[in-house]
Amino acid sequence: QVQPVESGGGSVQTGGSLRLSCTTPAISSTTCGMNWFRQAAGKQREWVSSLGIDDSTNYADSVKGRFTISRDKSKNTMYLQMNSLKPEDTAMYSCQTRGGRGCTIPYGGQGTQVTVSS
Repeated sequence: QVQPVESGGGSVQTGGSLRLSCTTPAISSTTCGMNWFRQAAGKQREWVSSLGIDDSTNYADSVKGRFTISRDKSKNTMYLQMNSLKPEDTAMYSCQTRGGRGCTIPYGGQGTQVTVSS
């Protein structure tokens, strides 16, 4: 698998929106689930959302109702639409795909920075 590439981060004010993208050929062909994570400065990495191979979705309680995960197989891209952003959403966001037998091999990108100012 090719490591995914994230984009779409930036600086916004509280209440703003951003759409993150995660591009890799695996998005359209994977038989494993996909995830978004985030890591704020000085904190542990936090799971944000997951997308199953059947396009089922799950969200962390902290983002439920504000973030939406989706993918466009024709563009080999997974998205994270983030609305009603809060300062506590400030973090480096990264996506993860998996491969190998049993989906045990993670593939992660460099991440994209999201900064939300009050």
